[in-house]
Amino acid sequence: MDWQLILESFWPLLLGGLKGTIPLTLASFALGLVIALGIALLRLSPNRVLSWIGRAYVSIIRGTPLLVQLFVIFYGLPSIGVTLDPWPSAIIAFSINVGGYAAEIIRAAILSVPKGQWEAGYTIGMSNATTLRRIILPQAARVSVPPLSNTFISLVKDTSLASMILVTEMFREAQRIATFTSEFMTIYIEAALIYWMFCTVLSAAQDRIERRLDHYVAH
Repeated sequence: MDWQLILESFWPLLLGGLKGTIPLTLASFALGLVIALGIALLRLSPNRVLSWIGRAYVSIIRGTPLLVQLFVIFYGLPSIGVTLDPWPSAIIAFSINVGGYAAEIIRAAILSVPKGQWEAGYTIGMSNATTLRRIILPQAARVSVPPLSNTFISLVKDTSLASMILVTEMFREAQRIATFTSEFMTIYIEAALIYWMFCTVLSAAQDRIERRLDHYVAH
């Protein structure tokens, strides 16, 4: 194994992760959560049309590969006159994908809050929207943290697909170095280890957050 190559490529790969992978993950996840909340509320709506729209969205997103979604946005939209740069295309695709998966997590979390909490809000004169915002969502947030954290960690790995639409992130950097050096096995294993390192740190942060939430709920 070429240790000199590993040392020389480590920082370019790490910087590719810090400047590309992590920002892409954060931006996509944040926007995805906004989409997910909207879709979750549609799913919970008593209006059958709105509920059907929410179900259809979740079904389409969860029933199609993320790579296909990326290609539709980056390579497909130009055929109807909509051309996007690689970064916006990736963020949109990942956000839409996160929205489909996280919507079910948020919906389940909202449903886990006892109905008496809704009634308590109504009793003190709160509207449905205010009860949702001030009473239900804070409780649902604590329940949804573990599965949403898992979704975030999975997204870190999924961003490697952005290299297929020319986004400069860690795996794209790994491809560049591997092509230049012809040491594909070494560079790709090194990239995999850096992904693993990122996910290990995030998993530790997730455990810490969950312990704090458990302590908060217990008291």
